[in-house]
Amino acid sequence: MSDGAGARLAEVRERIAQAAARAGRRSEEITLVGVAKRKPAEAVAAAAAAGLAHVGENFVQEARTKIPRVAALLGTRAEALRWHFVGRLQTNKAKLAATLFDAVESVDRAELALALARHAESAGRTLDVLLQVNLSGEPQKGGAVPGDLPALAAAVRACASLRLLGLMTVPAASADPEASRPAFARLRELRDALCRAAGGLTLPALSMGMSADLEVAIEEGATIVRVGTALFGPREGT
Repeated sequence: MSDGAGARLAEVRERIAQAAARAGRRSEEITLVGVAKRKPAEAVAAAAAAGLAHVGENFVQEARTKIPRVAALLGTRAEALRWHFVGRLQTNKAKLAATLFDAVESVDRAELALALARHAESAGRTLDVLLQVNLSGEPQKGGAVPGDLPALAAAVRACASLRLLGLMTVPAASADPEASRPAFARLRELRDALCRAAGGLTLPALSMGMSADLEVAIEEGATIVRVGTALFGPREGT
């Protein structure tokens, strides 16, 4: 991804703009996170040079080497990049995650939240956090069950070094983008219910939708879409 970086980014942004217009929303309300799993630092740097401002990674160890490499390639422009962790996170990787990333979108248990908070505080940082919700029931996917959300949200809110922004989900894989709509609508409903139950809590972020179904996600209220293939092409490995 070099000469094509700008073209791919423009194409995804146009998809976002068209979906937002159909939903009566402004495209500026939606943050595009380019998920660079298994992609080289050069591809990330090319996308960032073309205007991508948010990058997502699935693996802490991969990000540990990639983030400095991207910084070296971009120079001072790298300071504007915000890094999101979007994969399953083991508690023993919390220290690295809390220092490498600006946001962790996959917090699904209080133990992980407390570990992130402890390490973020030690690093003098405030970490943005989203709660991942498992709405597909697939055991291989991370995420809290909906019934655990109030207690998990309370645990995160009690941590001064964490800033709770909203919810995230990964729906069951399907060739039909419309198959994801019920999960996206459910995530929005869960967010709204959580805010009401917490006495007017504001949770602005709904991270949902990827390359194949970002339009459906935006129609259902997504404020963050996590796009890999449409920006970086098919990835090698899993």
